[in-house]
Amino acid sequence: MIDYEKLFIGGHWTEPASADPLEIRSPHDRSLVGRAAQASPADVDLAVQAARYAFDDGPWPRMAPAERQAVIARFNELHAARAEDLAALVTSENGSALWFTHMIQAHLVPEQTAAYLRAAESFGWEEPVDPGSAAGPLLRREPVGVVAAIIPWNAPHQSALVKMVPALLAGCTVILKASPETALDALALGDLFTEAGIPDGVVSILPADRATSEYLVAHPGIDKIAFTGSTAAGRRIASIAGEQLKRVSLELGGKSAAIILEDADLTAVSEGLKYLSFANNSESCVAHTRILAPRSRYEEVVAAVKTLVESLNVGDPTDPATWIGPMVRADQQQRVQSYIELGIKEGARLVTGGPDVPEGLEGGYYVRPTVFADVDNSMRIAQEEIFGPVLVIIPFEDEDDAVRIANDSPYGLGGGVWTADREHGIAVARRIRTGQVTVNGADPGTTAPFGGYKASGIGREFGVSGLAHYVELKTIAV
Repeated sequence: MIDYEKLFIGGHWTEPASADPLEIRSPHDRSLVGRAAQASPADVDLAVQAARYAFDDGPWPRMAPAERQAVIARFNELHAARAEDLAALVTSENGSALWFTHMIQAHLVPEQTAAYLRAAESFGWEEPVDPGSAAGPLLRREPVGVVAAIIPWNAPHQSALVKMVPALLAGCTVILKASPETALDALALGDLFTEAGIPDGVVSILPADRATSEYLVAHPGIDKIAFTGSTAAGRRIASIAGEQLKRVSLELGGKSAAIILEDADLTAVSEGLKYLSFANNSESCVAHTRILAPRSRYEEVVAAVKTLVESLNVGDPTDPATWIGPMVRADQQQRVQSYIELGIKEGARLVTGGPDVPEGLEGGYYVRPTVFADVDNSMRIAQEEIFGPVLVIIPFEDEDDAVRIANDSPYGLGGGVWTADREHGIAVARRIRTGQVTVNGADPGTTAPFGGYKASGIGREFGVSGLAHYVELKTIAV
């Protein structure tokens, strides 16, 4: 069992103000994984004080960008060296299948950080506004200040470092507010930052509940909030930030549509949806959960998706053969089950799955991967984010109808187009109002911007676009 009795505040392991530790239990069998100190408002005050002093008077914001890059490059090496252990830890906390947490820790996160480092190397930290004029004003990009990075439990290190790394590269100081479900892996980052050479005060890590998170968001010592989570929570954060004119970036929910055109290869579609729809137990904001199929091939698509879903192994997330593990908590399990029951009541055809727990897995927070057909896009199961392995298959009449349905959503995060004609796929992708569209399952990588339209958020992450959210622009006219 892992036990973190202290919080990481300003680079030092510090006794929490309240003796109310978190118990982290496995979603698979409810066994005790570990205990972690839980932050209270008093701990937030201490972390903000340390971050404020480090930003206003410390060396980190005043270092040359290359010096900060060297520290983050060292951190990336240290973090990657622990990929296996960290993947196993995250799986034990949140129930994500080991194949997924290994992919995140060993591949995605190191490349994500490397992409930020490449962006920082070529970033115009100070440059003439008009390169052709020797007498023109200078443009400086300066750190935005003290950043509160608030993250969910579903991909904790990816969500943490996609915010912390660009903030630190820009010269900001950072307070990471971790989710209670994944407090252990968050606190594990503390010693890695220290070993990498982050100065005192620059980084704090606070696992905390929602009330303490809101206290952090509203704290007058915070200059910017970077949040990943639900759209409802994002609206609340945006309202607080708006009252105080704080900078804010929000990566929120989604209900992404995969448009299957008539000439699509259904074998390729099935293999792609295995990842795009069911990675991370489908507890993913960008999961493709609305499948749009042409009426001419509708039953063929339904049969292909049914075959795919019934082939996915559900069970112990530590088993390498498992594709889908448990939901993270009992209430999340119940939420997904309630949506399955709702789909049946709304009149959708239950193709496979259902609201009952898979046989033999009653000791954990499991749900059966479920597919609904004959779904109208106005149904709640087609409009609301379920955050679990539930797909809806919606028929369309023609391409214009498919685009209309895809765009008929309060969200606009991701989506996909499947076709034998690459250029045609790009043309359709241009018409979909989301922040990211994949044609035939292509990987957008970690350099291209990631974020959403509409209720899916504000701002972008990854690469130059992500780094730019952590700087203020200053013009110096000489």
